[in-house]
Formats: sequence, structure tokens, C-alpha cells
Amino acid sequence: MLDLKRVTELEKRAMQTRRDILRMVHAAQSGHPGGSLGCADFLTALFSEVMDRKPDAFRVDGKGQDMFFLSNGHITPALYSCLARAGYFEISELASFRKLGSRLQGHPSVHSGLPGIHVASGSLGQGTSVAIGAAEAKKLDHDPSIVYVLTGDGELQEGQNWEAFMYAGAKHVDNLIVTVDYNKKQIDGSTDDVMNLLDLGAKFNAFGFTVFEGNGNSMPELLTILELAREACGKGQPVAFLMHTEMGCGVDFMMGTHKWHGTPPNDEQLAAGLAQLEETLGDY
Repeated sequence: MLDLKRVTELEKRAMQTRRDILRMVHAAQSGHPGGSLGCADFLTALFSEVMDRKPDAFRVDGKGQDMFFLSNGHITPALYSCLARAGYFEISELASFRKLGSRLQGHPSVHSGLPGIHVASGSLGQGTSVAIGAAEAKKLDHDPSIVYVLTGDGELQEGQNWEAFMYAGAKHVDNLIVTVDYNKKQIDGSTDDVMNLLDLGAKFNAFGFTVFEGNGNSMPELLTILELAREACGKGQPVAFLMHTEMGCGVDFMMGTHKWHGTPPNDEQLAAGLAQLEETLGDY
């Protein structure tokens, strides 16, 4: 049974992450607010509740703890906010987003040793392959931890994903949870118009995955599905979560359009967006 008090706490964290996203992208005048806002709830749930993680003892090799890979690496504003607010590094560092020499670059990088980042990413289509390698390494090490990877739905138009999914199903990589940010939008428009994904659930089923589907902008539903996904691990099949989100979720003028995929808000738009998002944990 869900702890309603904890659900409320996580919703407040996600609200603060949305404020962080707007402020980071606005300050840099560069970045990707749309998908970041849509995935704020998921990443909050993952790093503040679901994953078996050790922020103070982070290891790039991930031994002895769950691992997360951001395949759609452009939504770092959401990831960095959730990492900072989960204790991986100081919240004040969010102010350095995309600045020269910052550890918080536009896509995740490993050269500066930022806690929480296992691999550089953002070349779309590659994240699941890397995550499978990490999952297989855990099996060889008899490490029972779980490997998570987040991909975009537009990203699934890259063929390498399907080679990775075929491998995961055929080789029974059952310590892997693949989450698809299923917002049905990408930089050029609707995924249905650019390259229709058709019945995505049927495809994952055909590739040998256990499939869950639900609302990625509902904290109670997210927590329920992520717990079911964890329980499904270790049973011979990789797991897929088709997570329906709204690009720009939480800011009315950013929702329902692909135009905020990679467009920063100006001063007036920042103020309008922040007015819709309560400051719950304190701005950085």
C-alpha cells in the first residue's frame, strides 16, 4: 500500500525539480525543457524512492547498487536536479549548468567525475546497449542489483535500439528495466508524423519483454508500476515500462507541443512558468 504522506513529499520534490529545470535552462539560454519537465516525476521517484542507491558511496562501475543510464541524454536538467536533491552533489552546483568548465554539461559526461553519472550519453539509440552491458556484468558478478535505462520514444527510431532489445530478450537479461518516455513528440513534431511507432507494447512483447504501461506524470501510478517492474525482474525476461508523459508537464504554455523540446524560456516566460510551480524545497 502506498504511503500517502510519502507520495505528497515526492510530488513536492518533483515540483521543485520543475522549477530547477526552468531556471537552469533560462540561465544558460540553452537546453531542453520539454522532455525534462515531462520526466521530472519519474526521475524524482527513481532517485528519491525506488532505486537501491548510495549517493555517498557512488561507484562508476555500479557494483552493489542499482544503476541508471540516461539514453535520451538531452534531458539533463531533470537528471541533475534529481541527483542534487537526492544527495549526490551540492544543490548550489545546479547554477553552473552548461557553463564553461562545469561538471553539469548539456549531456552527461564522465570526465569530471560527477556522482550519479556512469557513462557519457546523448548520441541517441545507444543507452540500452550500454545498460545491457552493465546488467550482464552484474550477472557475472552475482550482483542482484537492477539496471535502469530511460529512452525517448523518438529515439526508438534509431535501429540500434532494436538490436539491443532483441539481445536482451534472447539472452534473458532479466535485471534490466527499460523505460520509454512515451510523450509522442520529438524535435521535428509528432512521432506519429515523423516515424509512427505503431503498437509499441506489442513490439516489446514480441521481443520477449514483460511490459507495463501507465501514466508517468502521476506519482501514485509511477510508484506502483515501478514496484511491479522490480518484482518482475529475475524471472527470465527483461522489463519494459511504456511511460506516458506530457512534454512540458506543469507549465501550461509548454504542454501539448513539440516546440519546447529544445527552446529556452525568456525572462517573461520564466516568470510565467515559475508562477505555476510552487517553491517547495527552496530554490538553489
